[in-house]
Amino acid sequence: MKANSQSCPECDVTDRRSFLGAMAAGLVMPLWATPRVMAAPPTPQSAAETAVKGLYDSLSEDQRKVTCFDWDHVDERFPKLPLRSVVTPNWQITKPLIRSEFFSTKQQHLAHDVFRGLIDPTWHKKFETEIKQDCGGPFGCEHSLAIFGMPGNGPFEMVITGRHMTLRADGNSTDAAAFGGPIFYGHQGEQFFEKGTHPGNVFWPQAQAANKLYQMLDGKQRTAALIETKVPAENRKAIEHRGSNKLDGLPMSEMSADQQAELKRVLAVLIEPFRGEDRDEVLAALKKHGGLDRCALTFYRDGDIDKDEVWDNWKLEGPKFCWWFRGQPHVHVWVNAGGV
Repeated sequence: MKANSQSCPECDVTDRRSFLGAMAAGLVMPLWATPRVMAAPPTPQSAAETAVKGLYDSLSEDQRKVTCFDWDHVDERFPKLPLRSVVTPNWQITKPLIRSEFFSTKQQHLAHDVFRGLIDPTWHKKFETEIKQDCGGPFGCEHSLAIFGMPGNGPFEMVITGRHMTLRADGNSTDAAAFGGPIFYGHQGEQFFEKGTHPGNVFWPQAQAANKLYQMLDGKQRTAALIETKVPAENRKAIEHRGSNKLDGLPMSEMSADQQAELKRVLAVLIEPFRGEDRDEVLAALKKHGGLDRCALTFYRDGDIDKDEVWDNWKLEGPKFCWWFRGQPHVHVWVNAGGV
């Protein structure tokens, strides 16, 4: 852990070229027009899931007693939820760290393969930067894992947790839920209480993209988009799906054509860090519930670092979709896309 870091309270700037790359990869096609073919979501044969099975098969009985659970296992720490569905900014789902003597070198490498398989290759170095700065070392030094179900025999999911991380590989075992369920990512850049420009924060370009759209709004639209009340408390409840009748902020339906195009660019930037299968699954989940047309964009005046009106806290939300960017005191991002 870096010297000036603190524990979380609860626990390469993206430019036009990035968007053009997303266009070339087909990331925004389902939102711009009717796609010819919807790309497939993750499967048990995807790279990350193949590594999950390899890791599971390599575990001894003693290791499985600590890291493997039934599909709907409930933990006393979170008695109201299946343990596999828990998401929080800073936690260890099981006690053994990945980079510890509990796991063999081969098993550590397999766990790392799972992690790298979940991230788009263009973002590997950025995540390495985040992990080194937030955890004081490479992947696994402050991360743990758990496997639910039995890979190769029914539904399964591997969950990776640590500071500023909850990621999942489930081979699409959780019906219609992108990423296998809610995820979390974040970064403390140069200091715990970041400045308004968030220097060194690898995820701040996502907020820059949203604020670019805010600058395109007229006065009436800004009034609708900007919330004057306090930012919601930071917990899972803040990303629970609320349906279409309780959404705050400015609906996409009340944006002009150029603003709507810019919102699609914001979405492309949000999903850019993750593997193609998960990006496709996000778009499929959105389409199933009306697409961005039924989403709204919200900015919060509360928590505006440096009072510069570059909004640090904002949310893109739909009936079964929530991508919540909380930028104070540093970046925390909560995601809940799709699901039954």
